[in-house]
Amino acid sequence: MLKPQRIVAALAAGVLGSAFFGTNAVDASAQNNTAGKPETVEARTITVRIDRPFATVFDFLATPPNWNRWAFGLGKNIRRSKDGWIADSGGGSAKVRFTPRNNFGVADHTVIRSSGQRVYVPMRLIVNGSGCELLFTLFREPNMSDTQFDSDAEFVQRDLNRLKSLMEK
Repeated sequence: MLKPQRIVAALAAGVLGSAFFGTNAVDASAQNNTAGKPETVEARTITVRIDRPFATVFDFLATPPNWNRWAFGLGKNIRRSKDGWIADSGGGSAKVRFTPRNNFGVADHTVIRSSGQRVYVPMRLIVNGSGCELLFTLFREPNMSDTQFDSDAEFVQRDLNRLKSLMEK
């Protein structure tokens, strides 16, 4: 059993430590209003249960090129660039910052659209019996209608269901 001090040290060195080296996907400015002040917005957590071991699914999630096979909401042709990752979408290309590989199931990413708008997407993979559960938090964007928010949530659920199908083959 890990001692609390070791857990804190692991968190600091792994997930939190990445923030000091500029590779962290978490971007506090991603959910800001137009005045630049942080704003609390509506969010939905969308989940999918996957009947595969946590380690197998997380290894797949932690490899960005694999997202081409299931994460169509992120874009097409996710590829490495000299500055990180790029995803092509209907509105052009977007930069994507992924949280570094870790032991905690954190698969957060920030999408930086060609307009400069940043969209922070928290994702967590957790153990669920002999399988796992993926939790995806969808934030409502400014001026987004209920219909569009519902549509985005449905799109995310389709992507997560596609991941489930891939992993359970």
